[in-house]
Amino acid sequence: MKIAVIGGGGVRSVFLAKSIAARAQELKIDKLIFMDNDEKKLNIYGVMAKKTSNLICPALDFEITTDAKHAVRDADYVITTIRVGGDDMRVKDERIALGMGVLGQETTGAAGLSFAMRSISALAEYCELIKKYAKKGCKVFNFTNPAGVVSQTLRDMGYDFTYGICDAPSGMLRSFEKLYGAKEGSAKGEIYGLNHLSYFTSIKIDGKEMINEIIENDEAYEKTDLRYFEKDLLKNRKAVLNEYLYYFYYREKAVDNILKAEKTRGEQIAEINKKMTAELEKVDIENDFETALKIFERWYGERENNYMASETGVKRKEPWKFDIFGKDDGGYAGVALKFIEIAISGKKDSMILCVPNNGAIDGLRDNDVVEITCDIDRNGAVPHHFGKVDEQNLELIRRVKNYERLASEAIRNKSHEKAIEALTLHPLVNSYSLAKALTDKYIEHNKKYTGEWK
Repeated sequence: MKIAVIGGGGVRSVFLAKSIAARAQELKIDKLIFMDNDEKKLNIYGVMAKKTSNLICPALDFEITTDAKHAVRDADYVITTIRVGGDDMRVKDERIALGMGVLGQETTGAAGLSFAMRSISALAEYCELIKKYAKKGCKVFNFTNPAGVVSQTLRDMGYDFTYGICDAPSGMLRSFEKLYGAKEGSAKGEIYGLNHLSYFTSIKIDGKEMINEIIENDEAYEKTDLRYFEKDLLKNRKAVLNEYLYYFYYREKAVDNILKAEKTRGEQIAEINKKMTAELEKVDIENDFETALKIFERWYGERENNYMASETGVKRKEPWKFDIFGKDDGGYAGVALKFIEIAISGKKDSMILCVPNNGAIDGLRDNDVVEITCDIDRNGAVPHHFGKVDEQNLELIRRVKNYERLASEAIRNKSHEKAIEALTLHPLVNSYSLAKALTDKYIEHNKKYTGEWK
């Protein structure tokens, strides 16, 4: 089996390589290729990924390349994780919105539209190459943000072999396993909503329903990403919330905290990545991999410990370590590998993916891409049927899904008018005048990548 990664020069490539290499023999993966059009980063983070893979599974044929056609040729699965324009464009995306008092955050905030403007055309080109050169039936796992808008748009463009993936729901389940001292994989969740806007209605650990216990457990608000919420909110919603719902339920706090912070999250990441890359450039990674890993661990640890800190005022307390041979939590590679594991087993199992609704949630269209627990087999994913869901939760979901539908239409048709409609409806913008001003700025900001809009 061959897996190709588009965006293999990203700073998280080492994690991807570790996860895949650790399970390569079990899943019969014999070829892994990381592709990136940024040769400098590929020769740092791609090489680190290759060294990691070789240490864990020397038998795995690992290659790095800048040739996308070569990367996807005869691939069984493709993972896409690209950042068109790099960290600096993200910083500007977010600052444009913040300059108008609007949340900029690149997935849930207004900046997501700008990021999607750049990402979609590039991803569509890769999807065309995959249709032409990959194996018949090749599936694409998209991790490029904003996953909700991107997944919706790719499906609207006819790329029905694409699945949106996110490690936030699985990461939250893993945090509950750790909280209760349960083994990895013992927590199962029933979740519905959209990417970064989803609600767990059931969490079972070793088959026992735990959701009410988790909601009432004060320790969960200290040791997991429930730290961003008040207990009363979860009790009111009768659900465990995706951590990104913080931006919707605490909108004014998020904006105020970011504006008061010295740096936005995007600025923190851009600065950390630049410093880390500059240090790694001076290291002979092939012959002094240990030094490279120490540099990577130090800088990436700083990045992890500051996750959502600017927005919430809460820093993670757990020290971050990277152990090549340590137990792997999987991250977003783990989501893709879980799909592969189920598909090749011939059995049916469940996992959380971004797929078309197809009647799973009442009040949404069949072609609306939702984040939901699915049954998986070798043919694909079938979402669990939730039917009628909580009215307040559905109201927020429908509002954001309307934004995503319009954003998809705007990007596909380069429509200025539809982009304004999309941002006007976005609950974190909620203003025609702001939407119009933001759209004008984002179209100008992205002209180099998208050309002229109508």
